[in-house]
Amino acid sequence: MKNVTEYQGQLKNFEISGGRKGIETAERMVWEGLYRRVGKRVFDLFLAAALLPLIAPLIAILWLITRCGGGTGFFGHARVGRGGCSFKCWKIRTMVPDAEEKLQSYLGGNPDAAREWEASRKLAHDPRITRFGDFLRKSSLDELPQIWNVLCGDMSFVGPRPVTGEELGKYGGRSGSYLAQKPGITGIWQVSGRNSVSYEDRVSMDHRYLRNMSFPLDLMILFKTWLVVIRRTGC
Repeated sequence: MKNVTEYQGQLKNFEISGGRKGIETAERMVWEGLYRRVGKRVFDLFLAAALLPLIAPLIAILWLITRCGGGTGFFGHARVGRGGCSFKCWKIRTMVPDAEEKLQSYLGGNPDAAREWEASRKLAHDPRITRFGDFLRKSSLDELPQIWNVLCGDMSFVGPRPVTGEELGKYGGRSGSYLAQKPGITGIWQVSGRNSVSYEDRVSMDHRYLRNMSFPLDLMILFKTWLVVIRRTGC
């Protein structure tokens, strides 16, 4: 892992070989490197600490409404995190208690839906989702408990979409870049059409983000996420 002293050495080399343009490039490398290693985590903790007191009462209300409809209020599903470590990604439950059985039954009787599921792991008309769960998903409120994942260090506010071990296989040669960083609550694909984006495009977007990660880019994605939630587009 490079430290600041090593990066400063790079600055001198660039100054000698590349002039002012080389210096500016090296400076950007320094700040982007520091943000990836330290700044991003500091930003996540600061934002989570600021939002949690405001969001916790809303999460409690949503949990209670969901709980009154039967089943558990929260749902934790296994996802692959940085370095290949598995963690529970938390959401407000949006599906019926027997969701897996209902899915298999539905796919078994609907070949078109089975092909859709195989291609994208999503369904335009998902029989597992409750009426209240549909509202939660369209408003993205079901993902609010993931702030806990951010505080625990499993996730970041911005990053690649958290995937299962099975889905990671679809990343192919790009799986290494996914495993190098924490998955995020939001990301480029969420603000670029979300459910209308193909799985291959999602993988490409995640890979592009991981190559270009920076504080300004994260701020832009968070701002666009806010617009998507307010306008309820791309859900």
